[in-house]
Amino acid sequence: MEGNRQMMEEKMPAVLTTDDSAGTAISKTAIQEQAQFITFTIDDQEYGVDIMSVREIKGWVETTVLPNTPQHMRGVLNLRGVIVPIFDLRCRFGLGKTSATKMHVIVIIEVKNRMIGILVDTVSDILTVSINDIRPVPRMERIVDDEYLTGLVTIKERMVALLNQERLFNSQLIEEGVATGRAWKSDSA
Repeated sequence: MEGNRQMMEEKMPAVLTTDDSAGTAISKTAIQEQAQFITFTIDDQEYGVDIMSVREIKGWVETTVLPNTPQHMRGVLNLRGVIVPIFDLRCRFGLGKTSATKMHVIVIIEVKNRMIGILVDTVSDILTVSINDIRPVPRMERIVDDEYLTGLVTIKERMVALLNQERLFNSQLIEEGVATGRAWKSDSA
C-alpha cells in the first residue's frame, strides 16, 4: 500500500500553498506553463514582448538624432545616465516612419543585457497565457518576417503576435546604436 501511495504522489504535481485572493493552492506545474507578455499596438495590429524583458514604459519624448544610423533608429535617450537607442517599430517592420506625438509610448526592454527602447502607438495590456495556447506562426508572405515572431495567441476576438526581440534587434544593431550614442555623448561633453 505504501508503494502505491508513493507512486500516486510522484504522478501528482507538487503544490505550493499560496495566499492568493481565492485562498486556493496553485500547482508548480500550472505556474511553469504560463507566460506573461506586455502587449502594444502599431496601427491596428497588436504585438507582445515577454514581460520579464520590460524595464520601463514611458511617454514619448524627443530623442537625439544621430548621423549615419538606420532609418528605424529614432535616436538615443539619456535614461538616468544610460544611453538607450530608440527604435521605431513601425519603421522596423517596413510600414513607414511614425509621426510621434505625446500619445505614443516608448517601451524600454532588455535585449542581451542591453537596454533599448521601442516606439509604439499604445500599450494595451498585460497578457497571461498558457504556453499551450501559443500557436506557431504560419509560413506565408507578410509584412513582419517570420524570424521576428515567436508565436501567435488568440484572445477572444483579437490576435497577438509575439515578438522575438533577440532576432528583431540583433546584437550588432544594438551595439551600433549604443556605440554611436556614446560617441555623441563624449563629443557633446
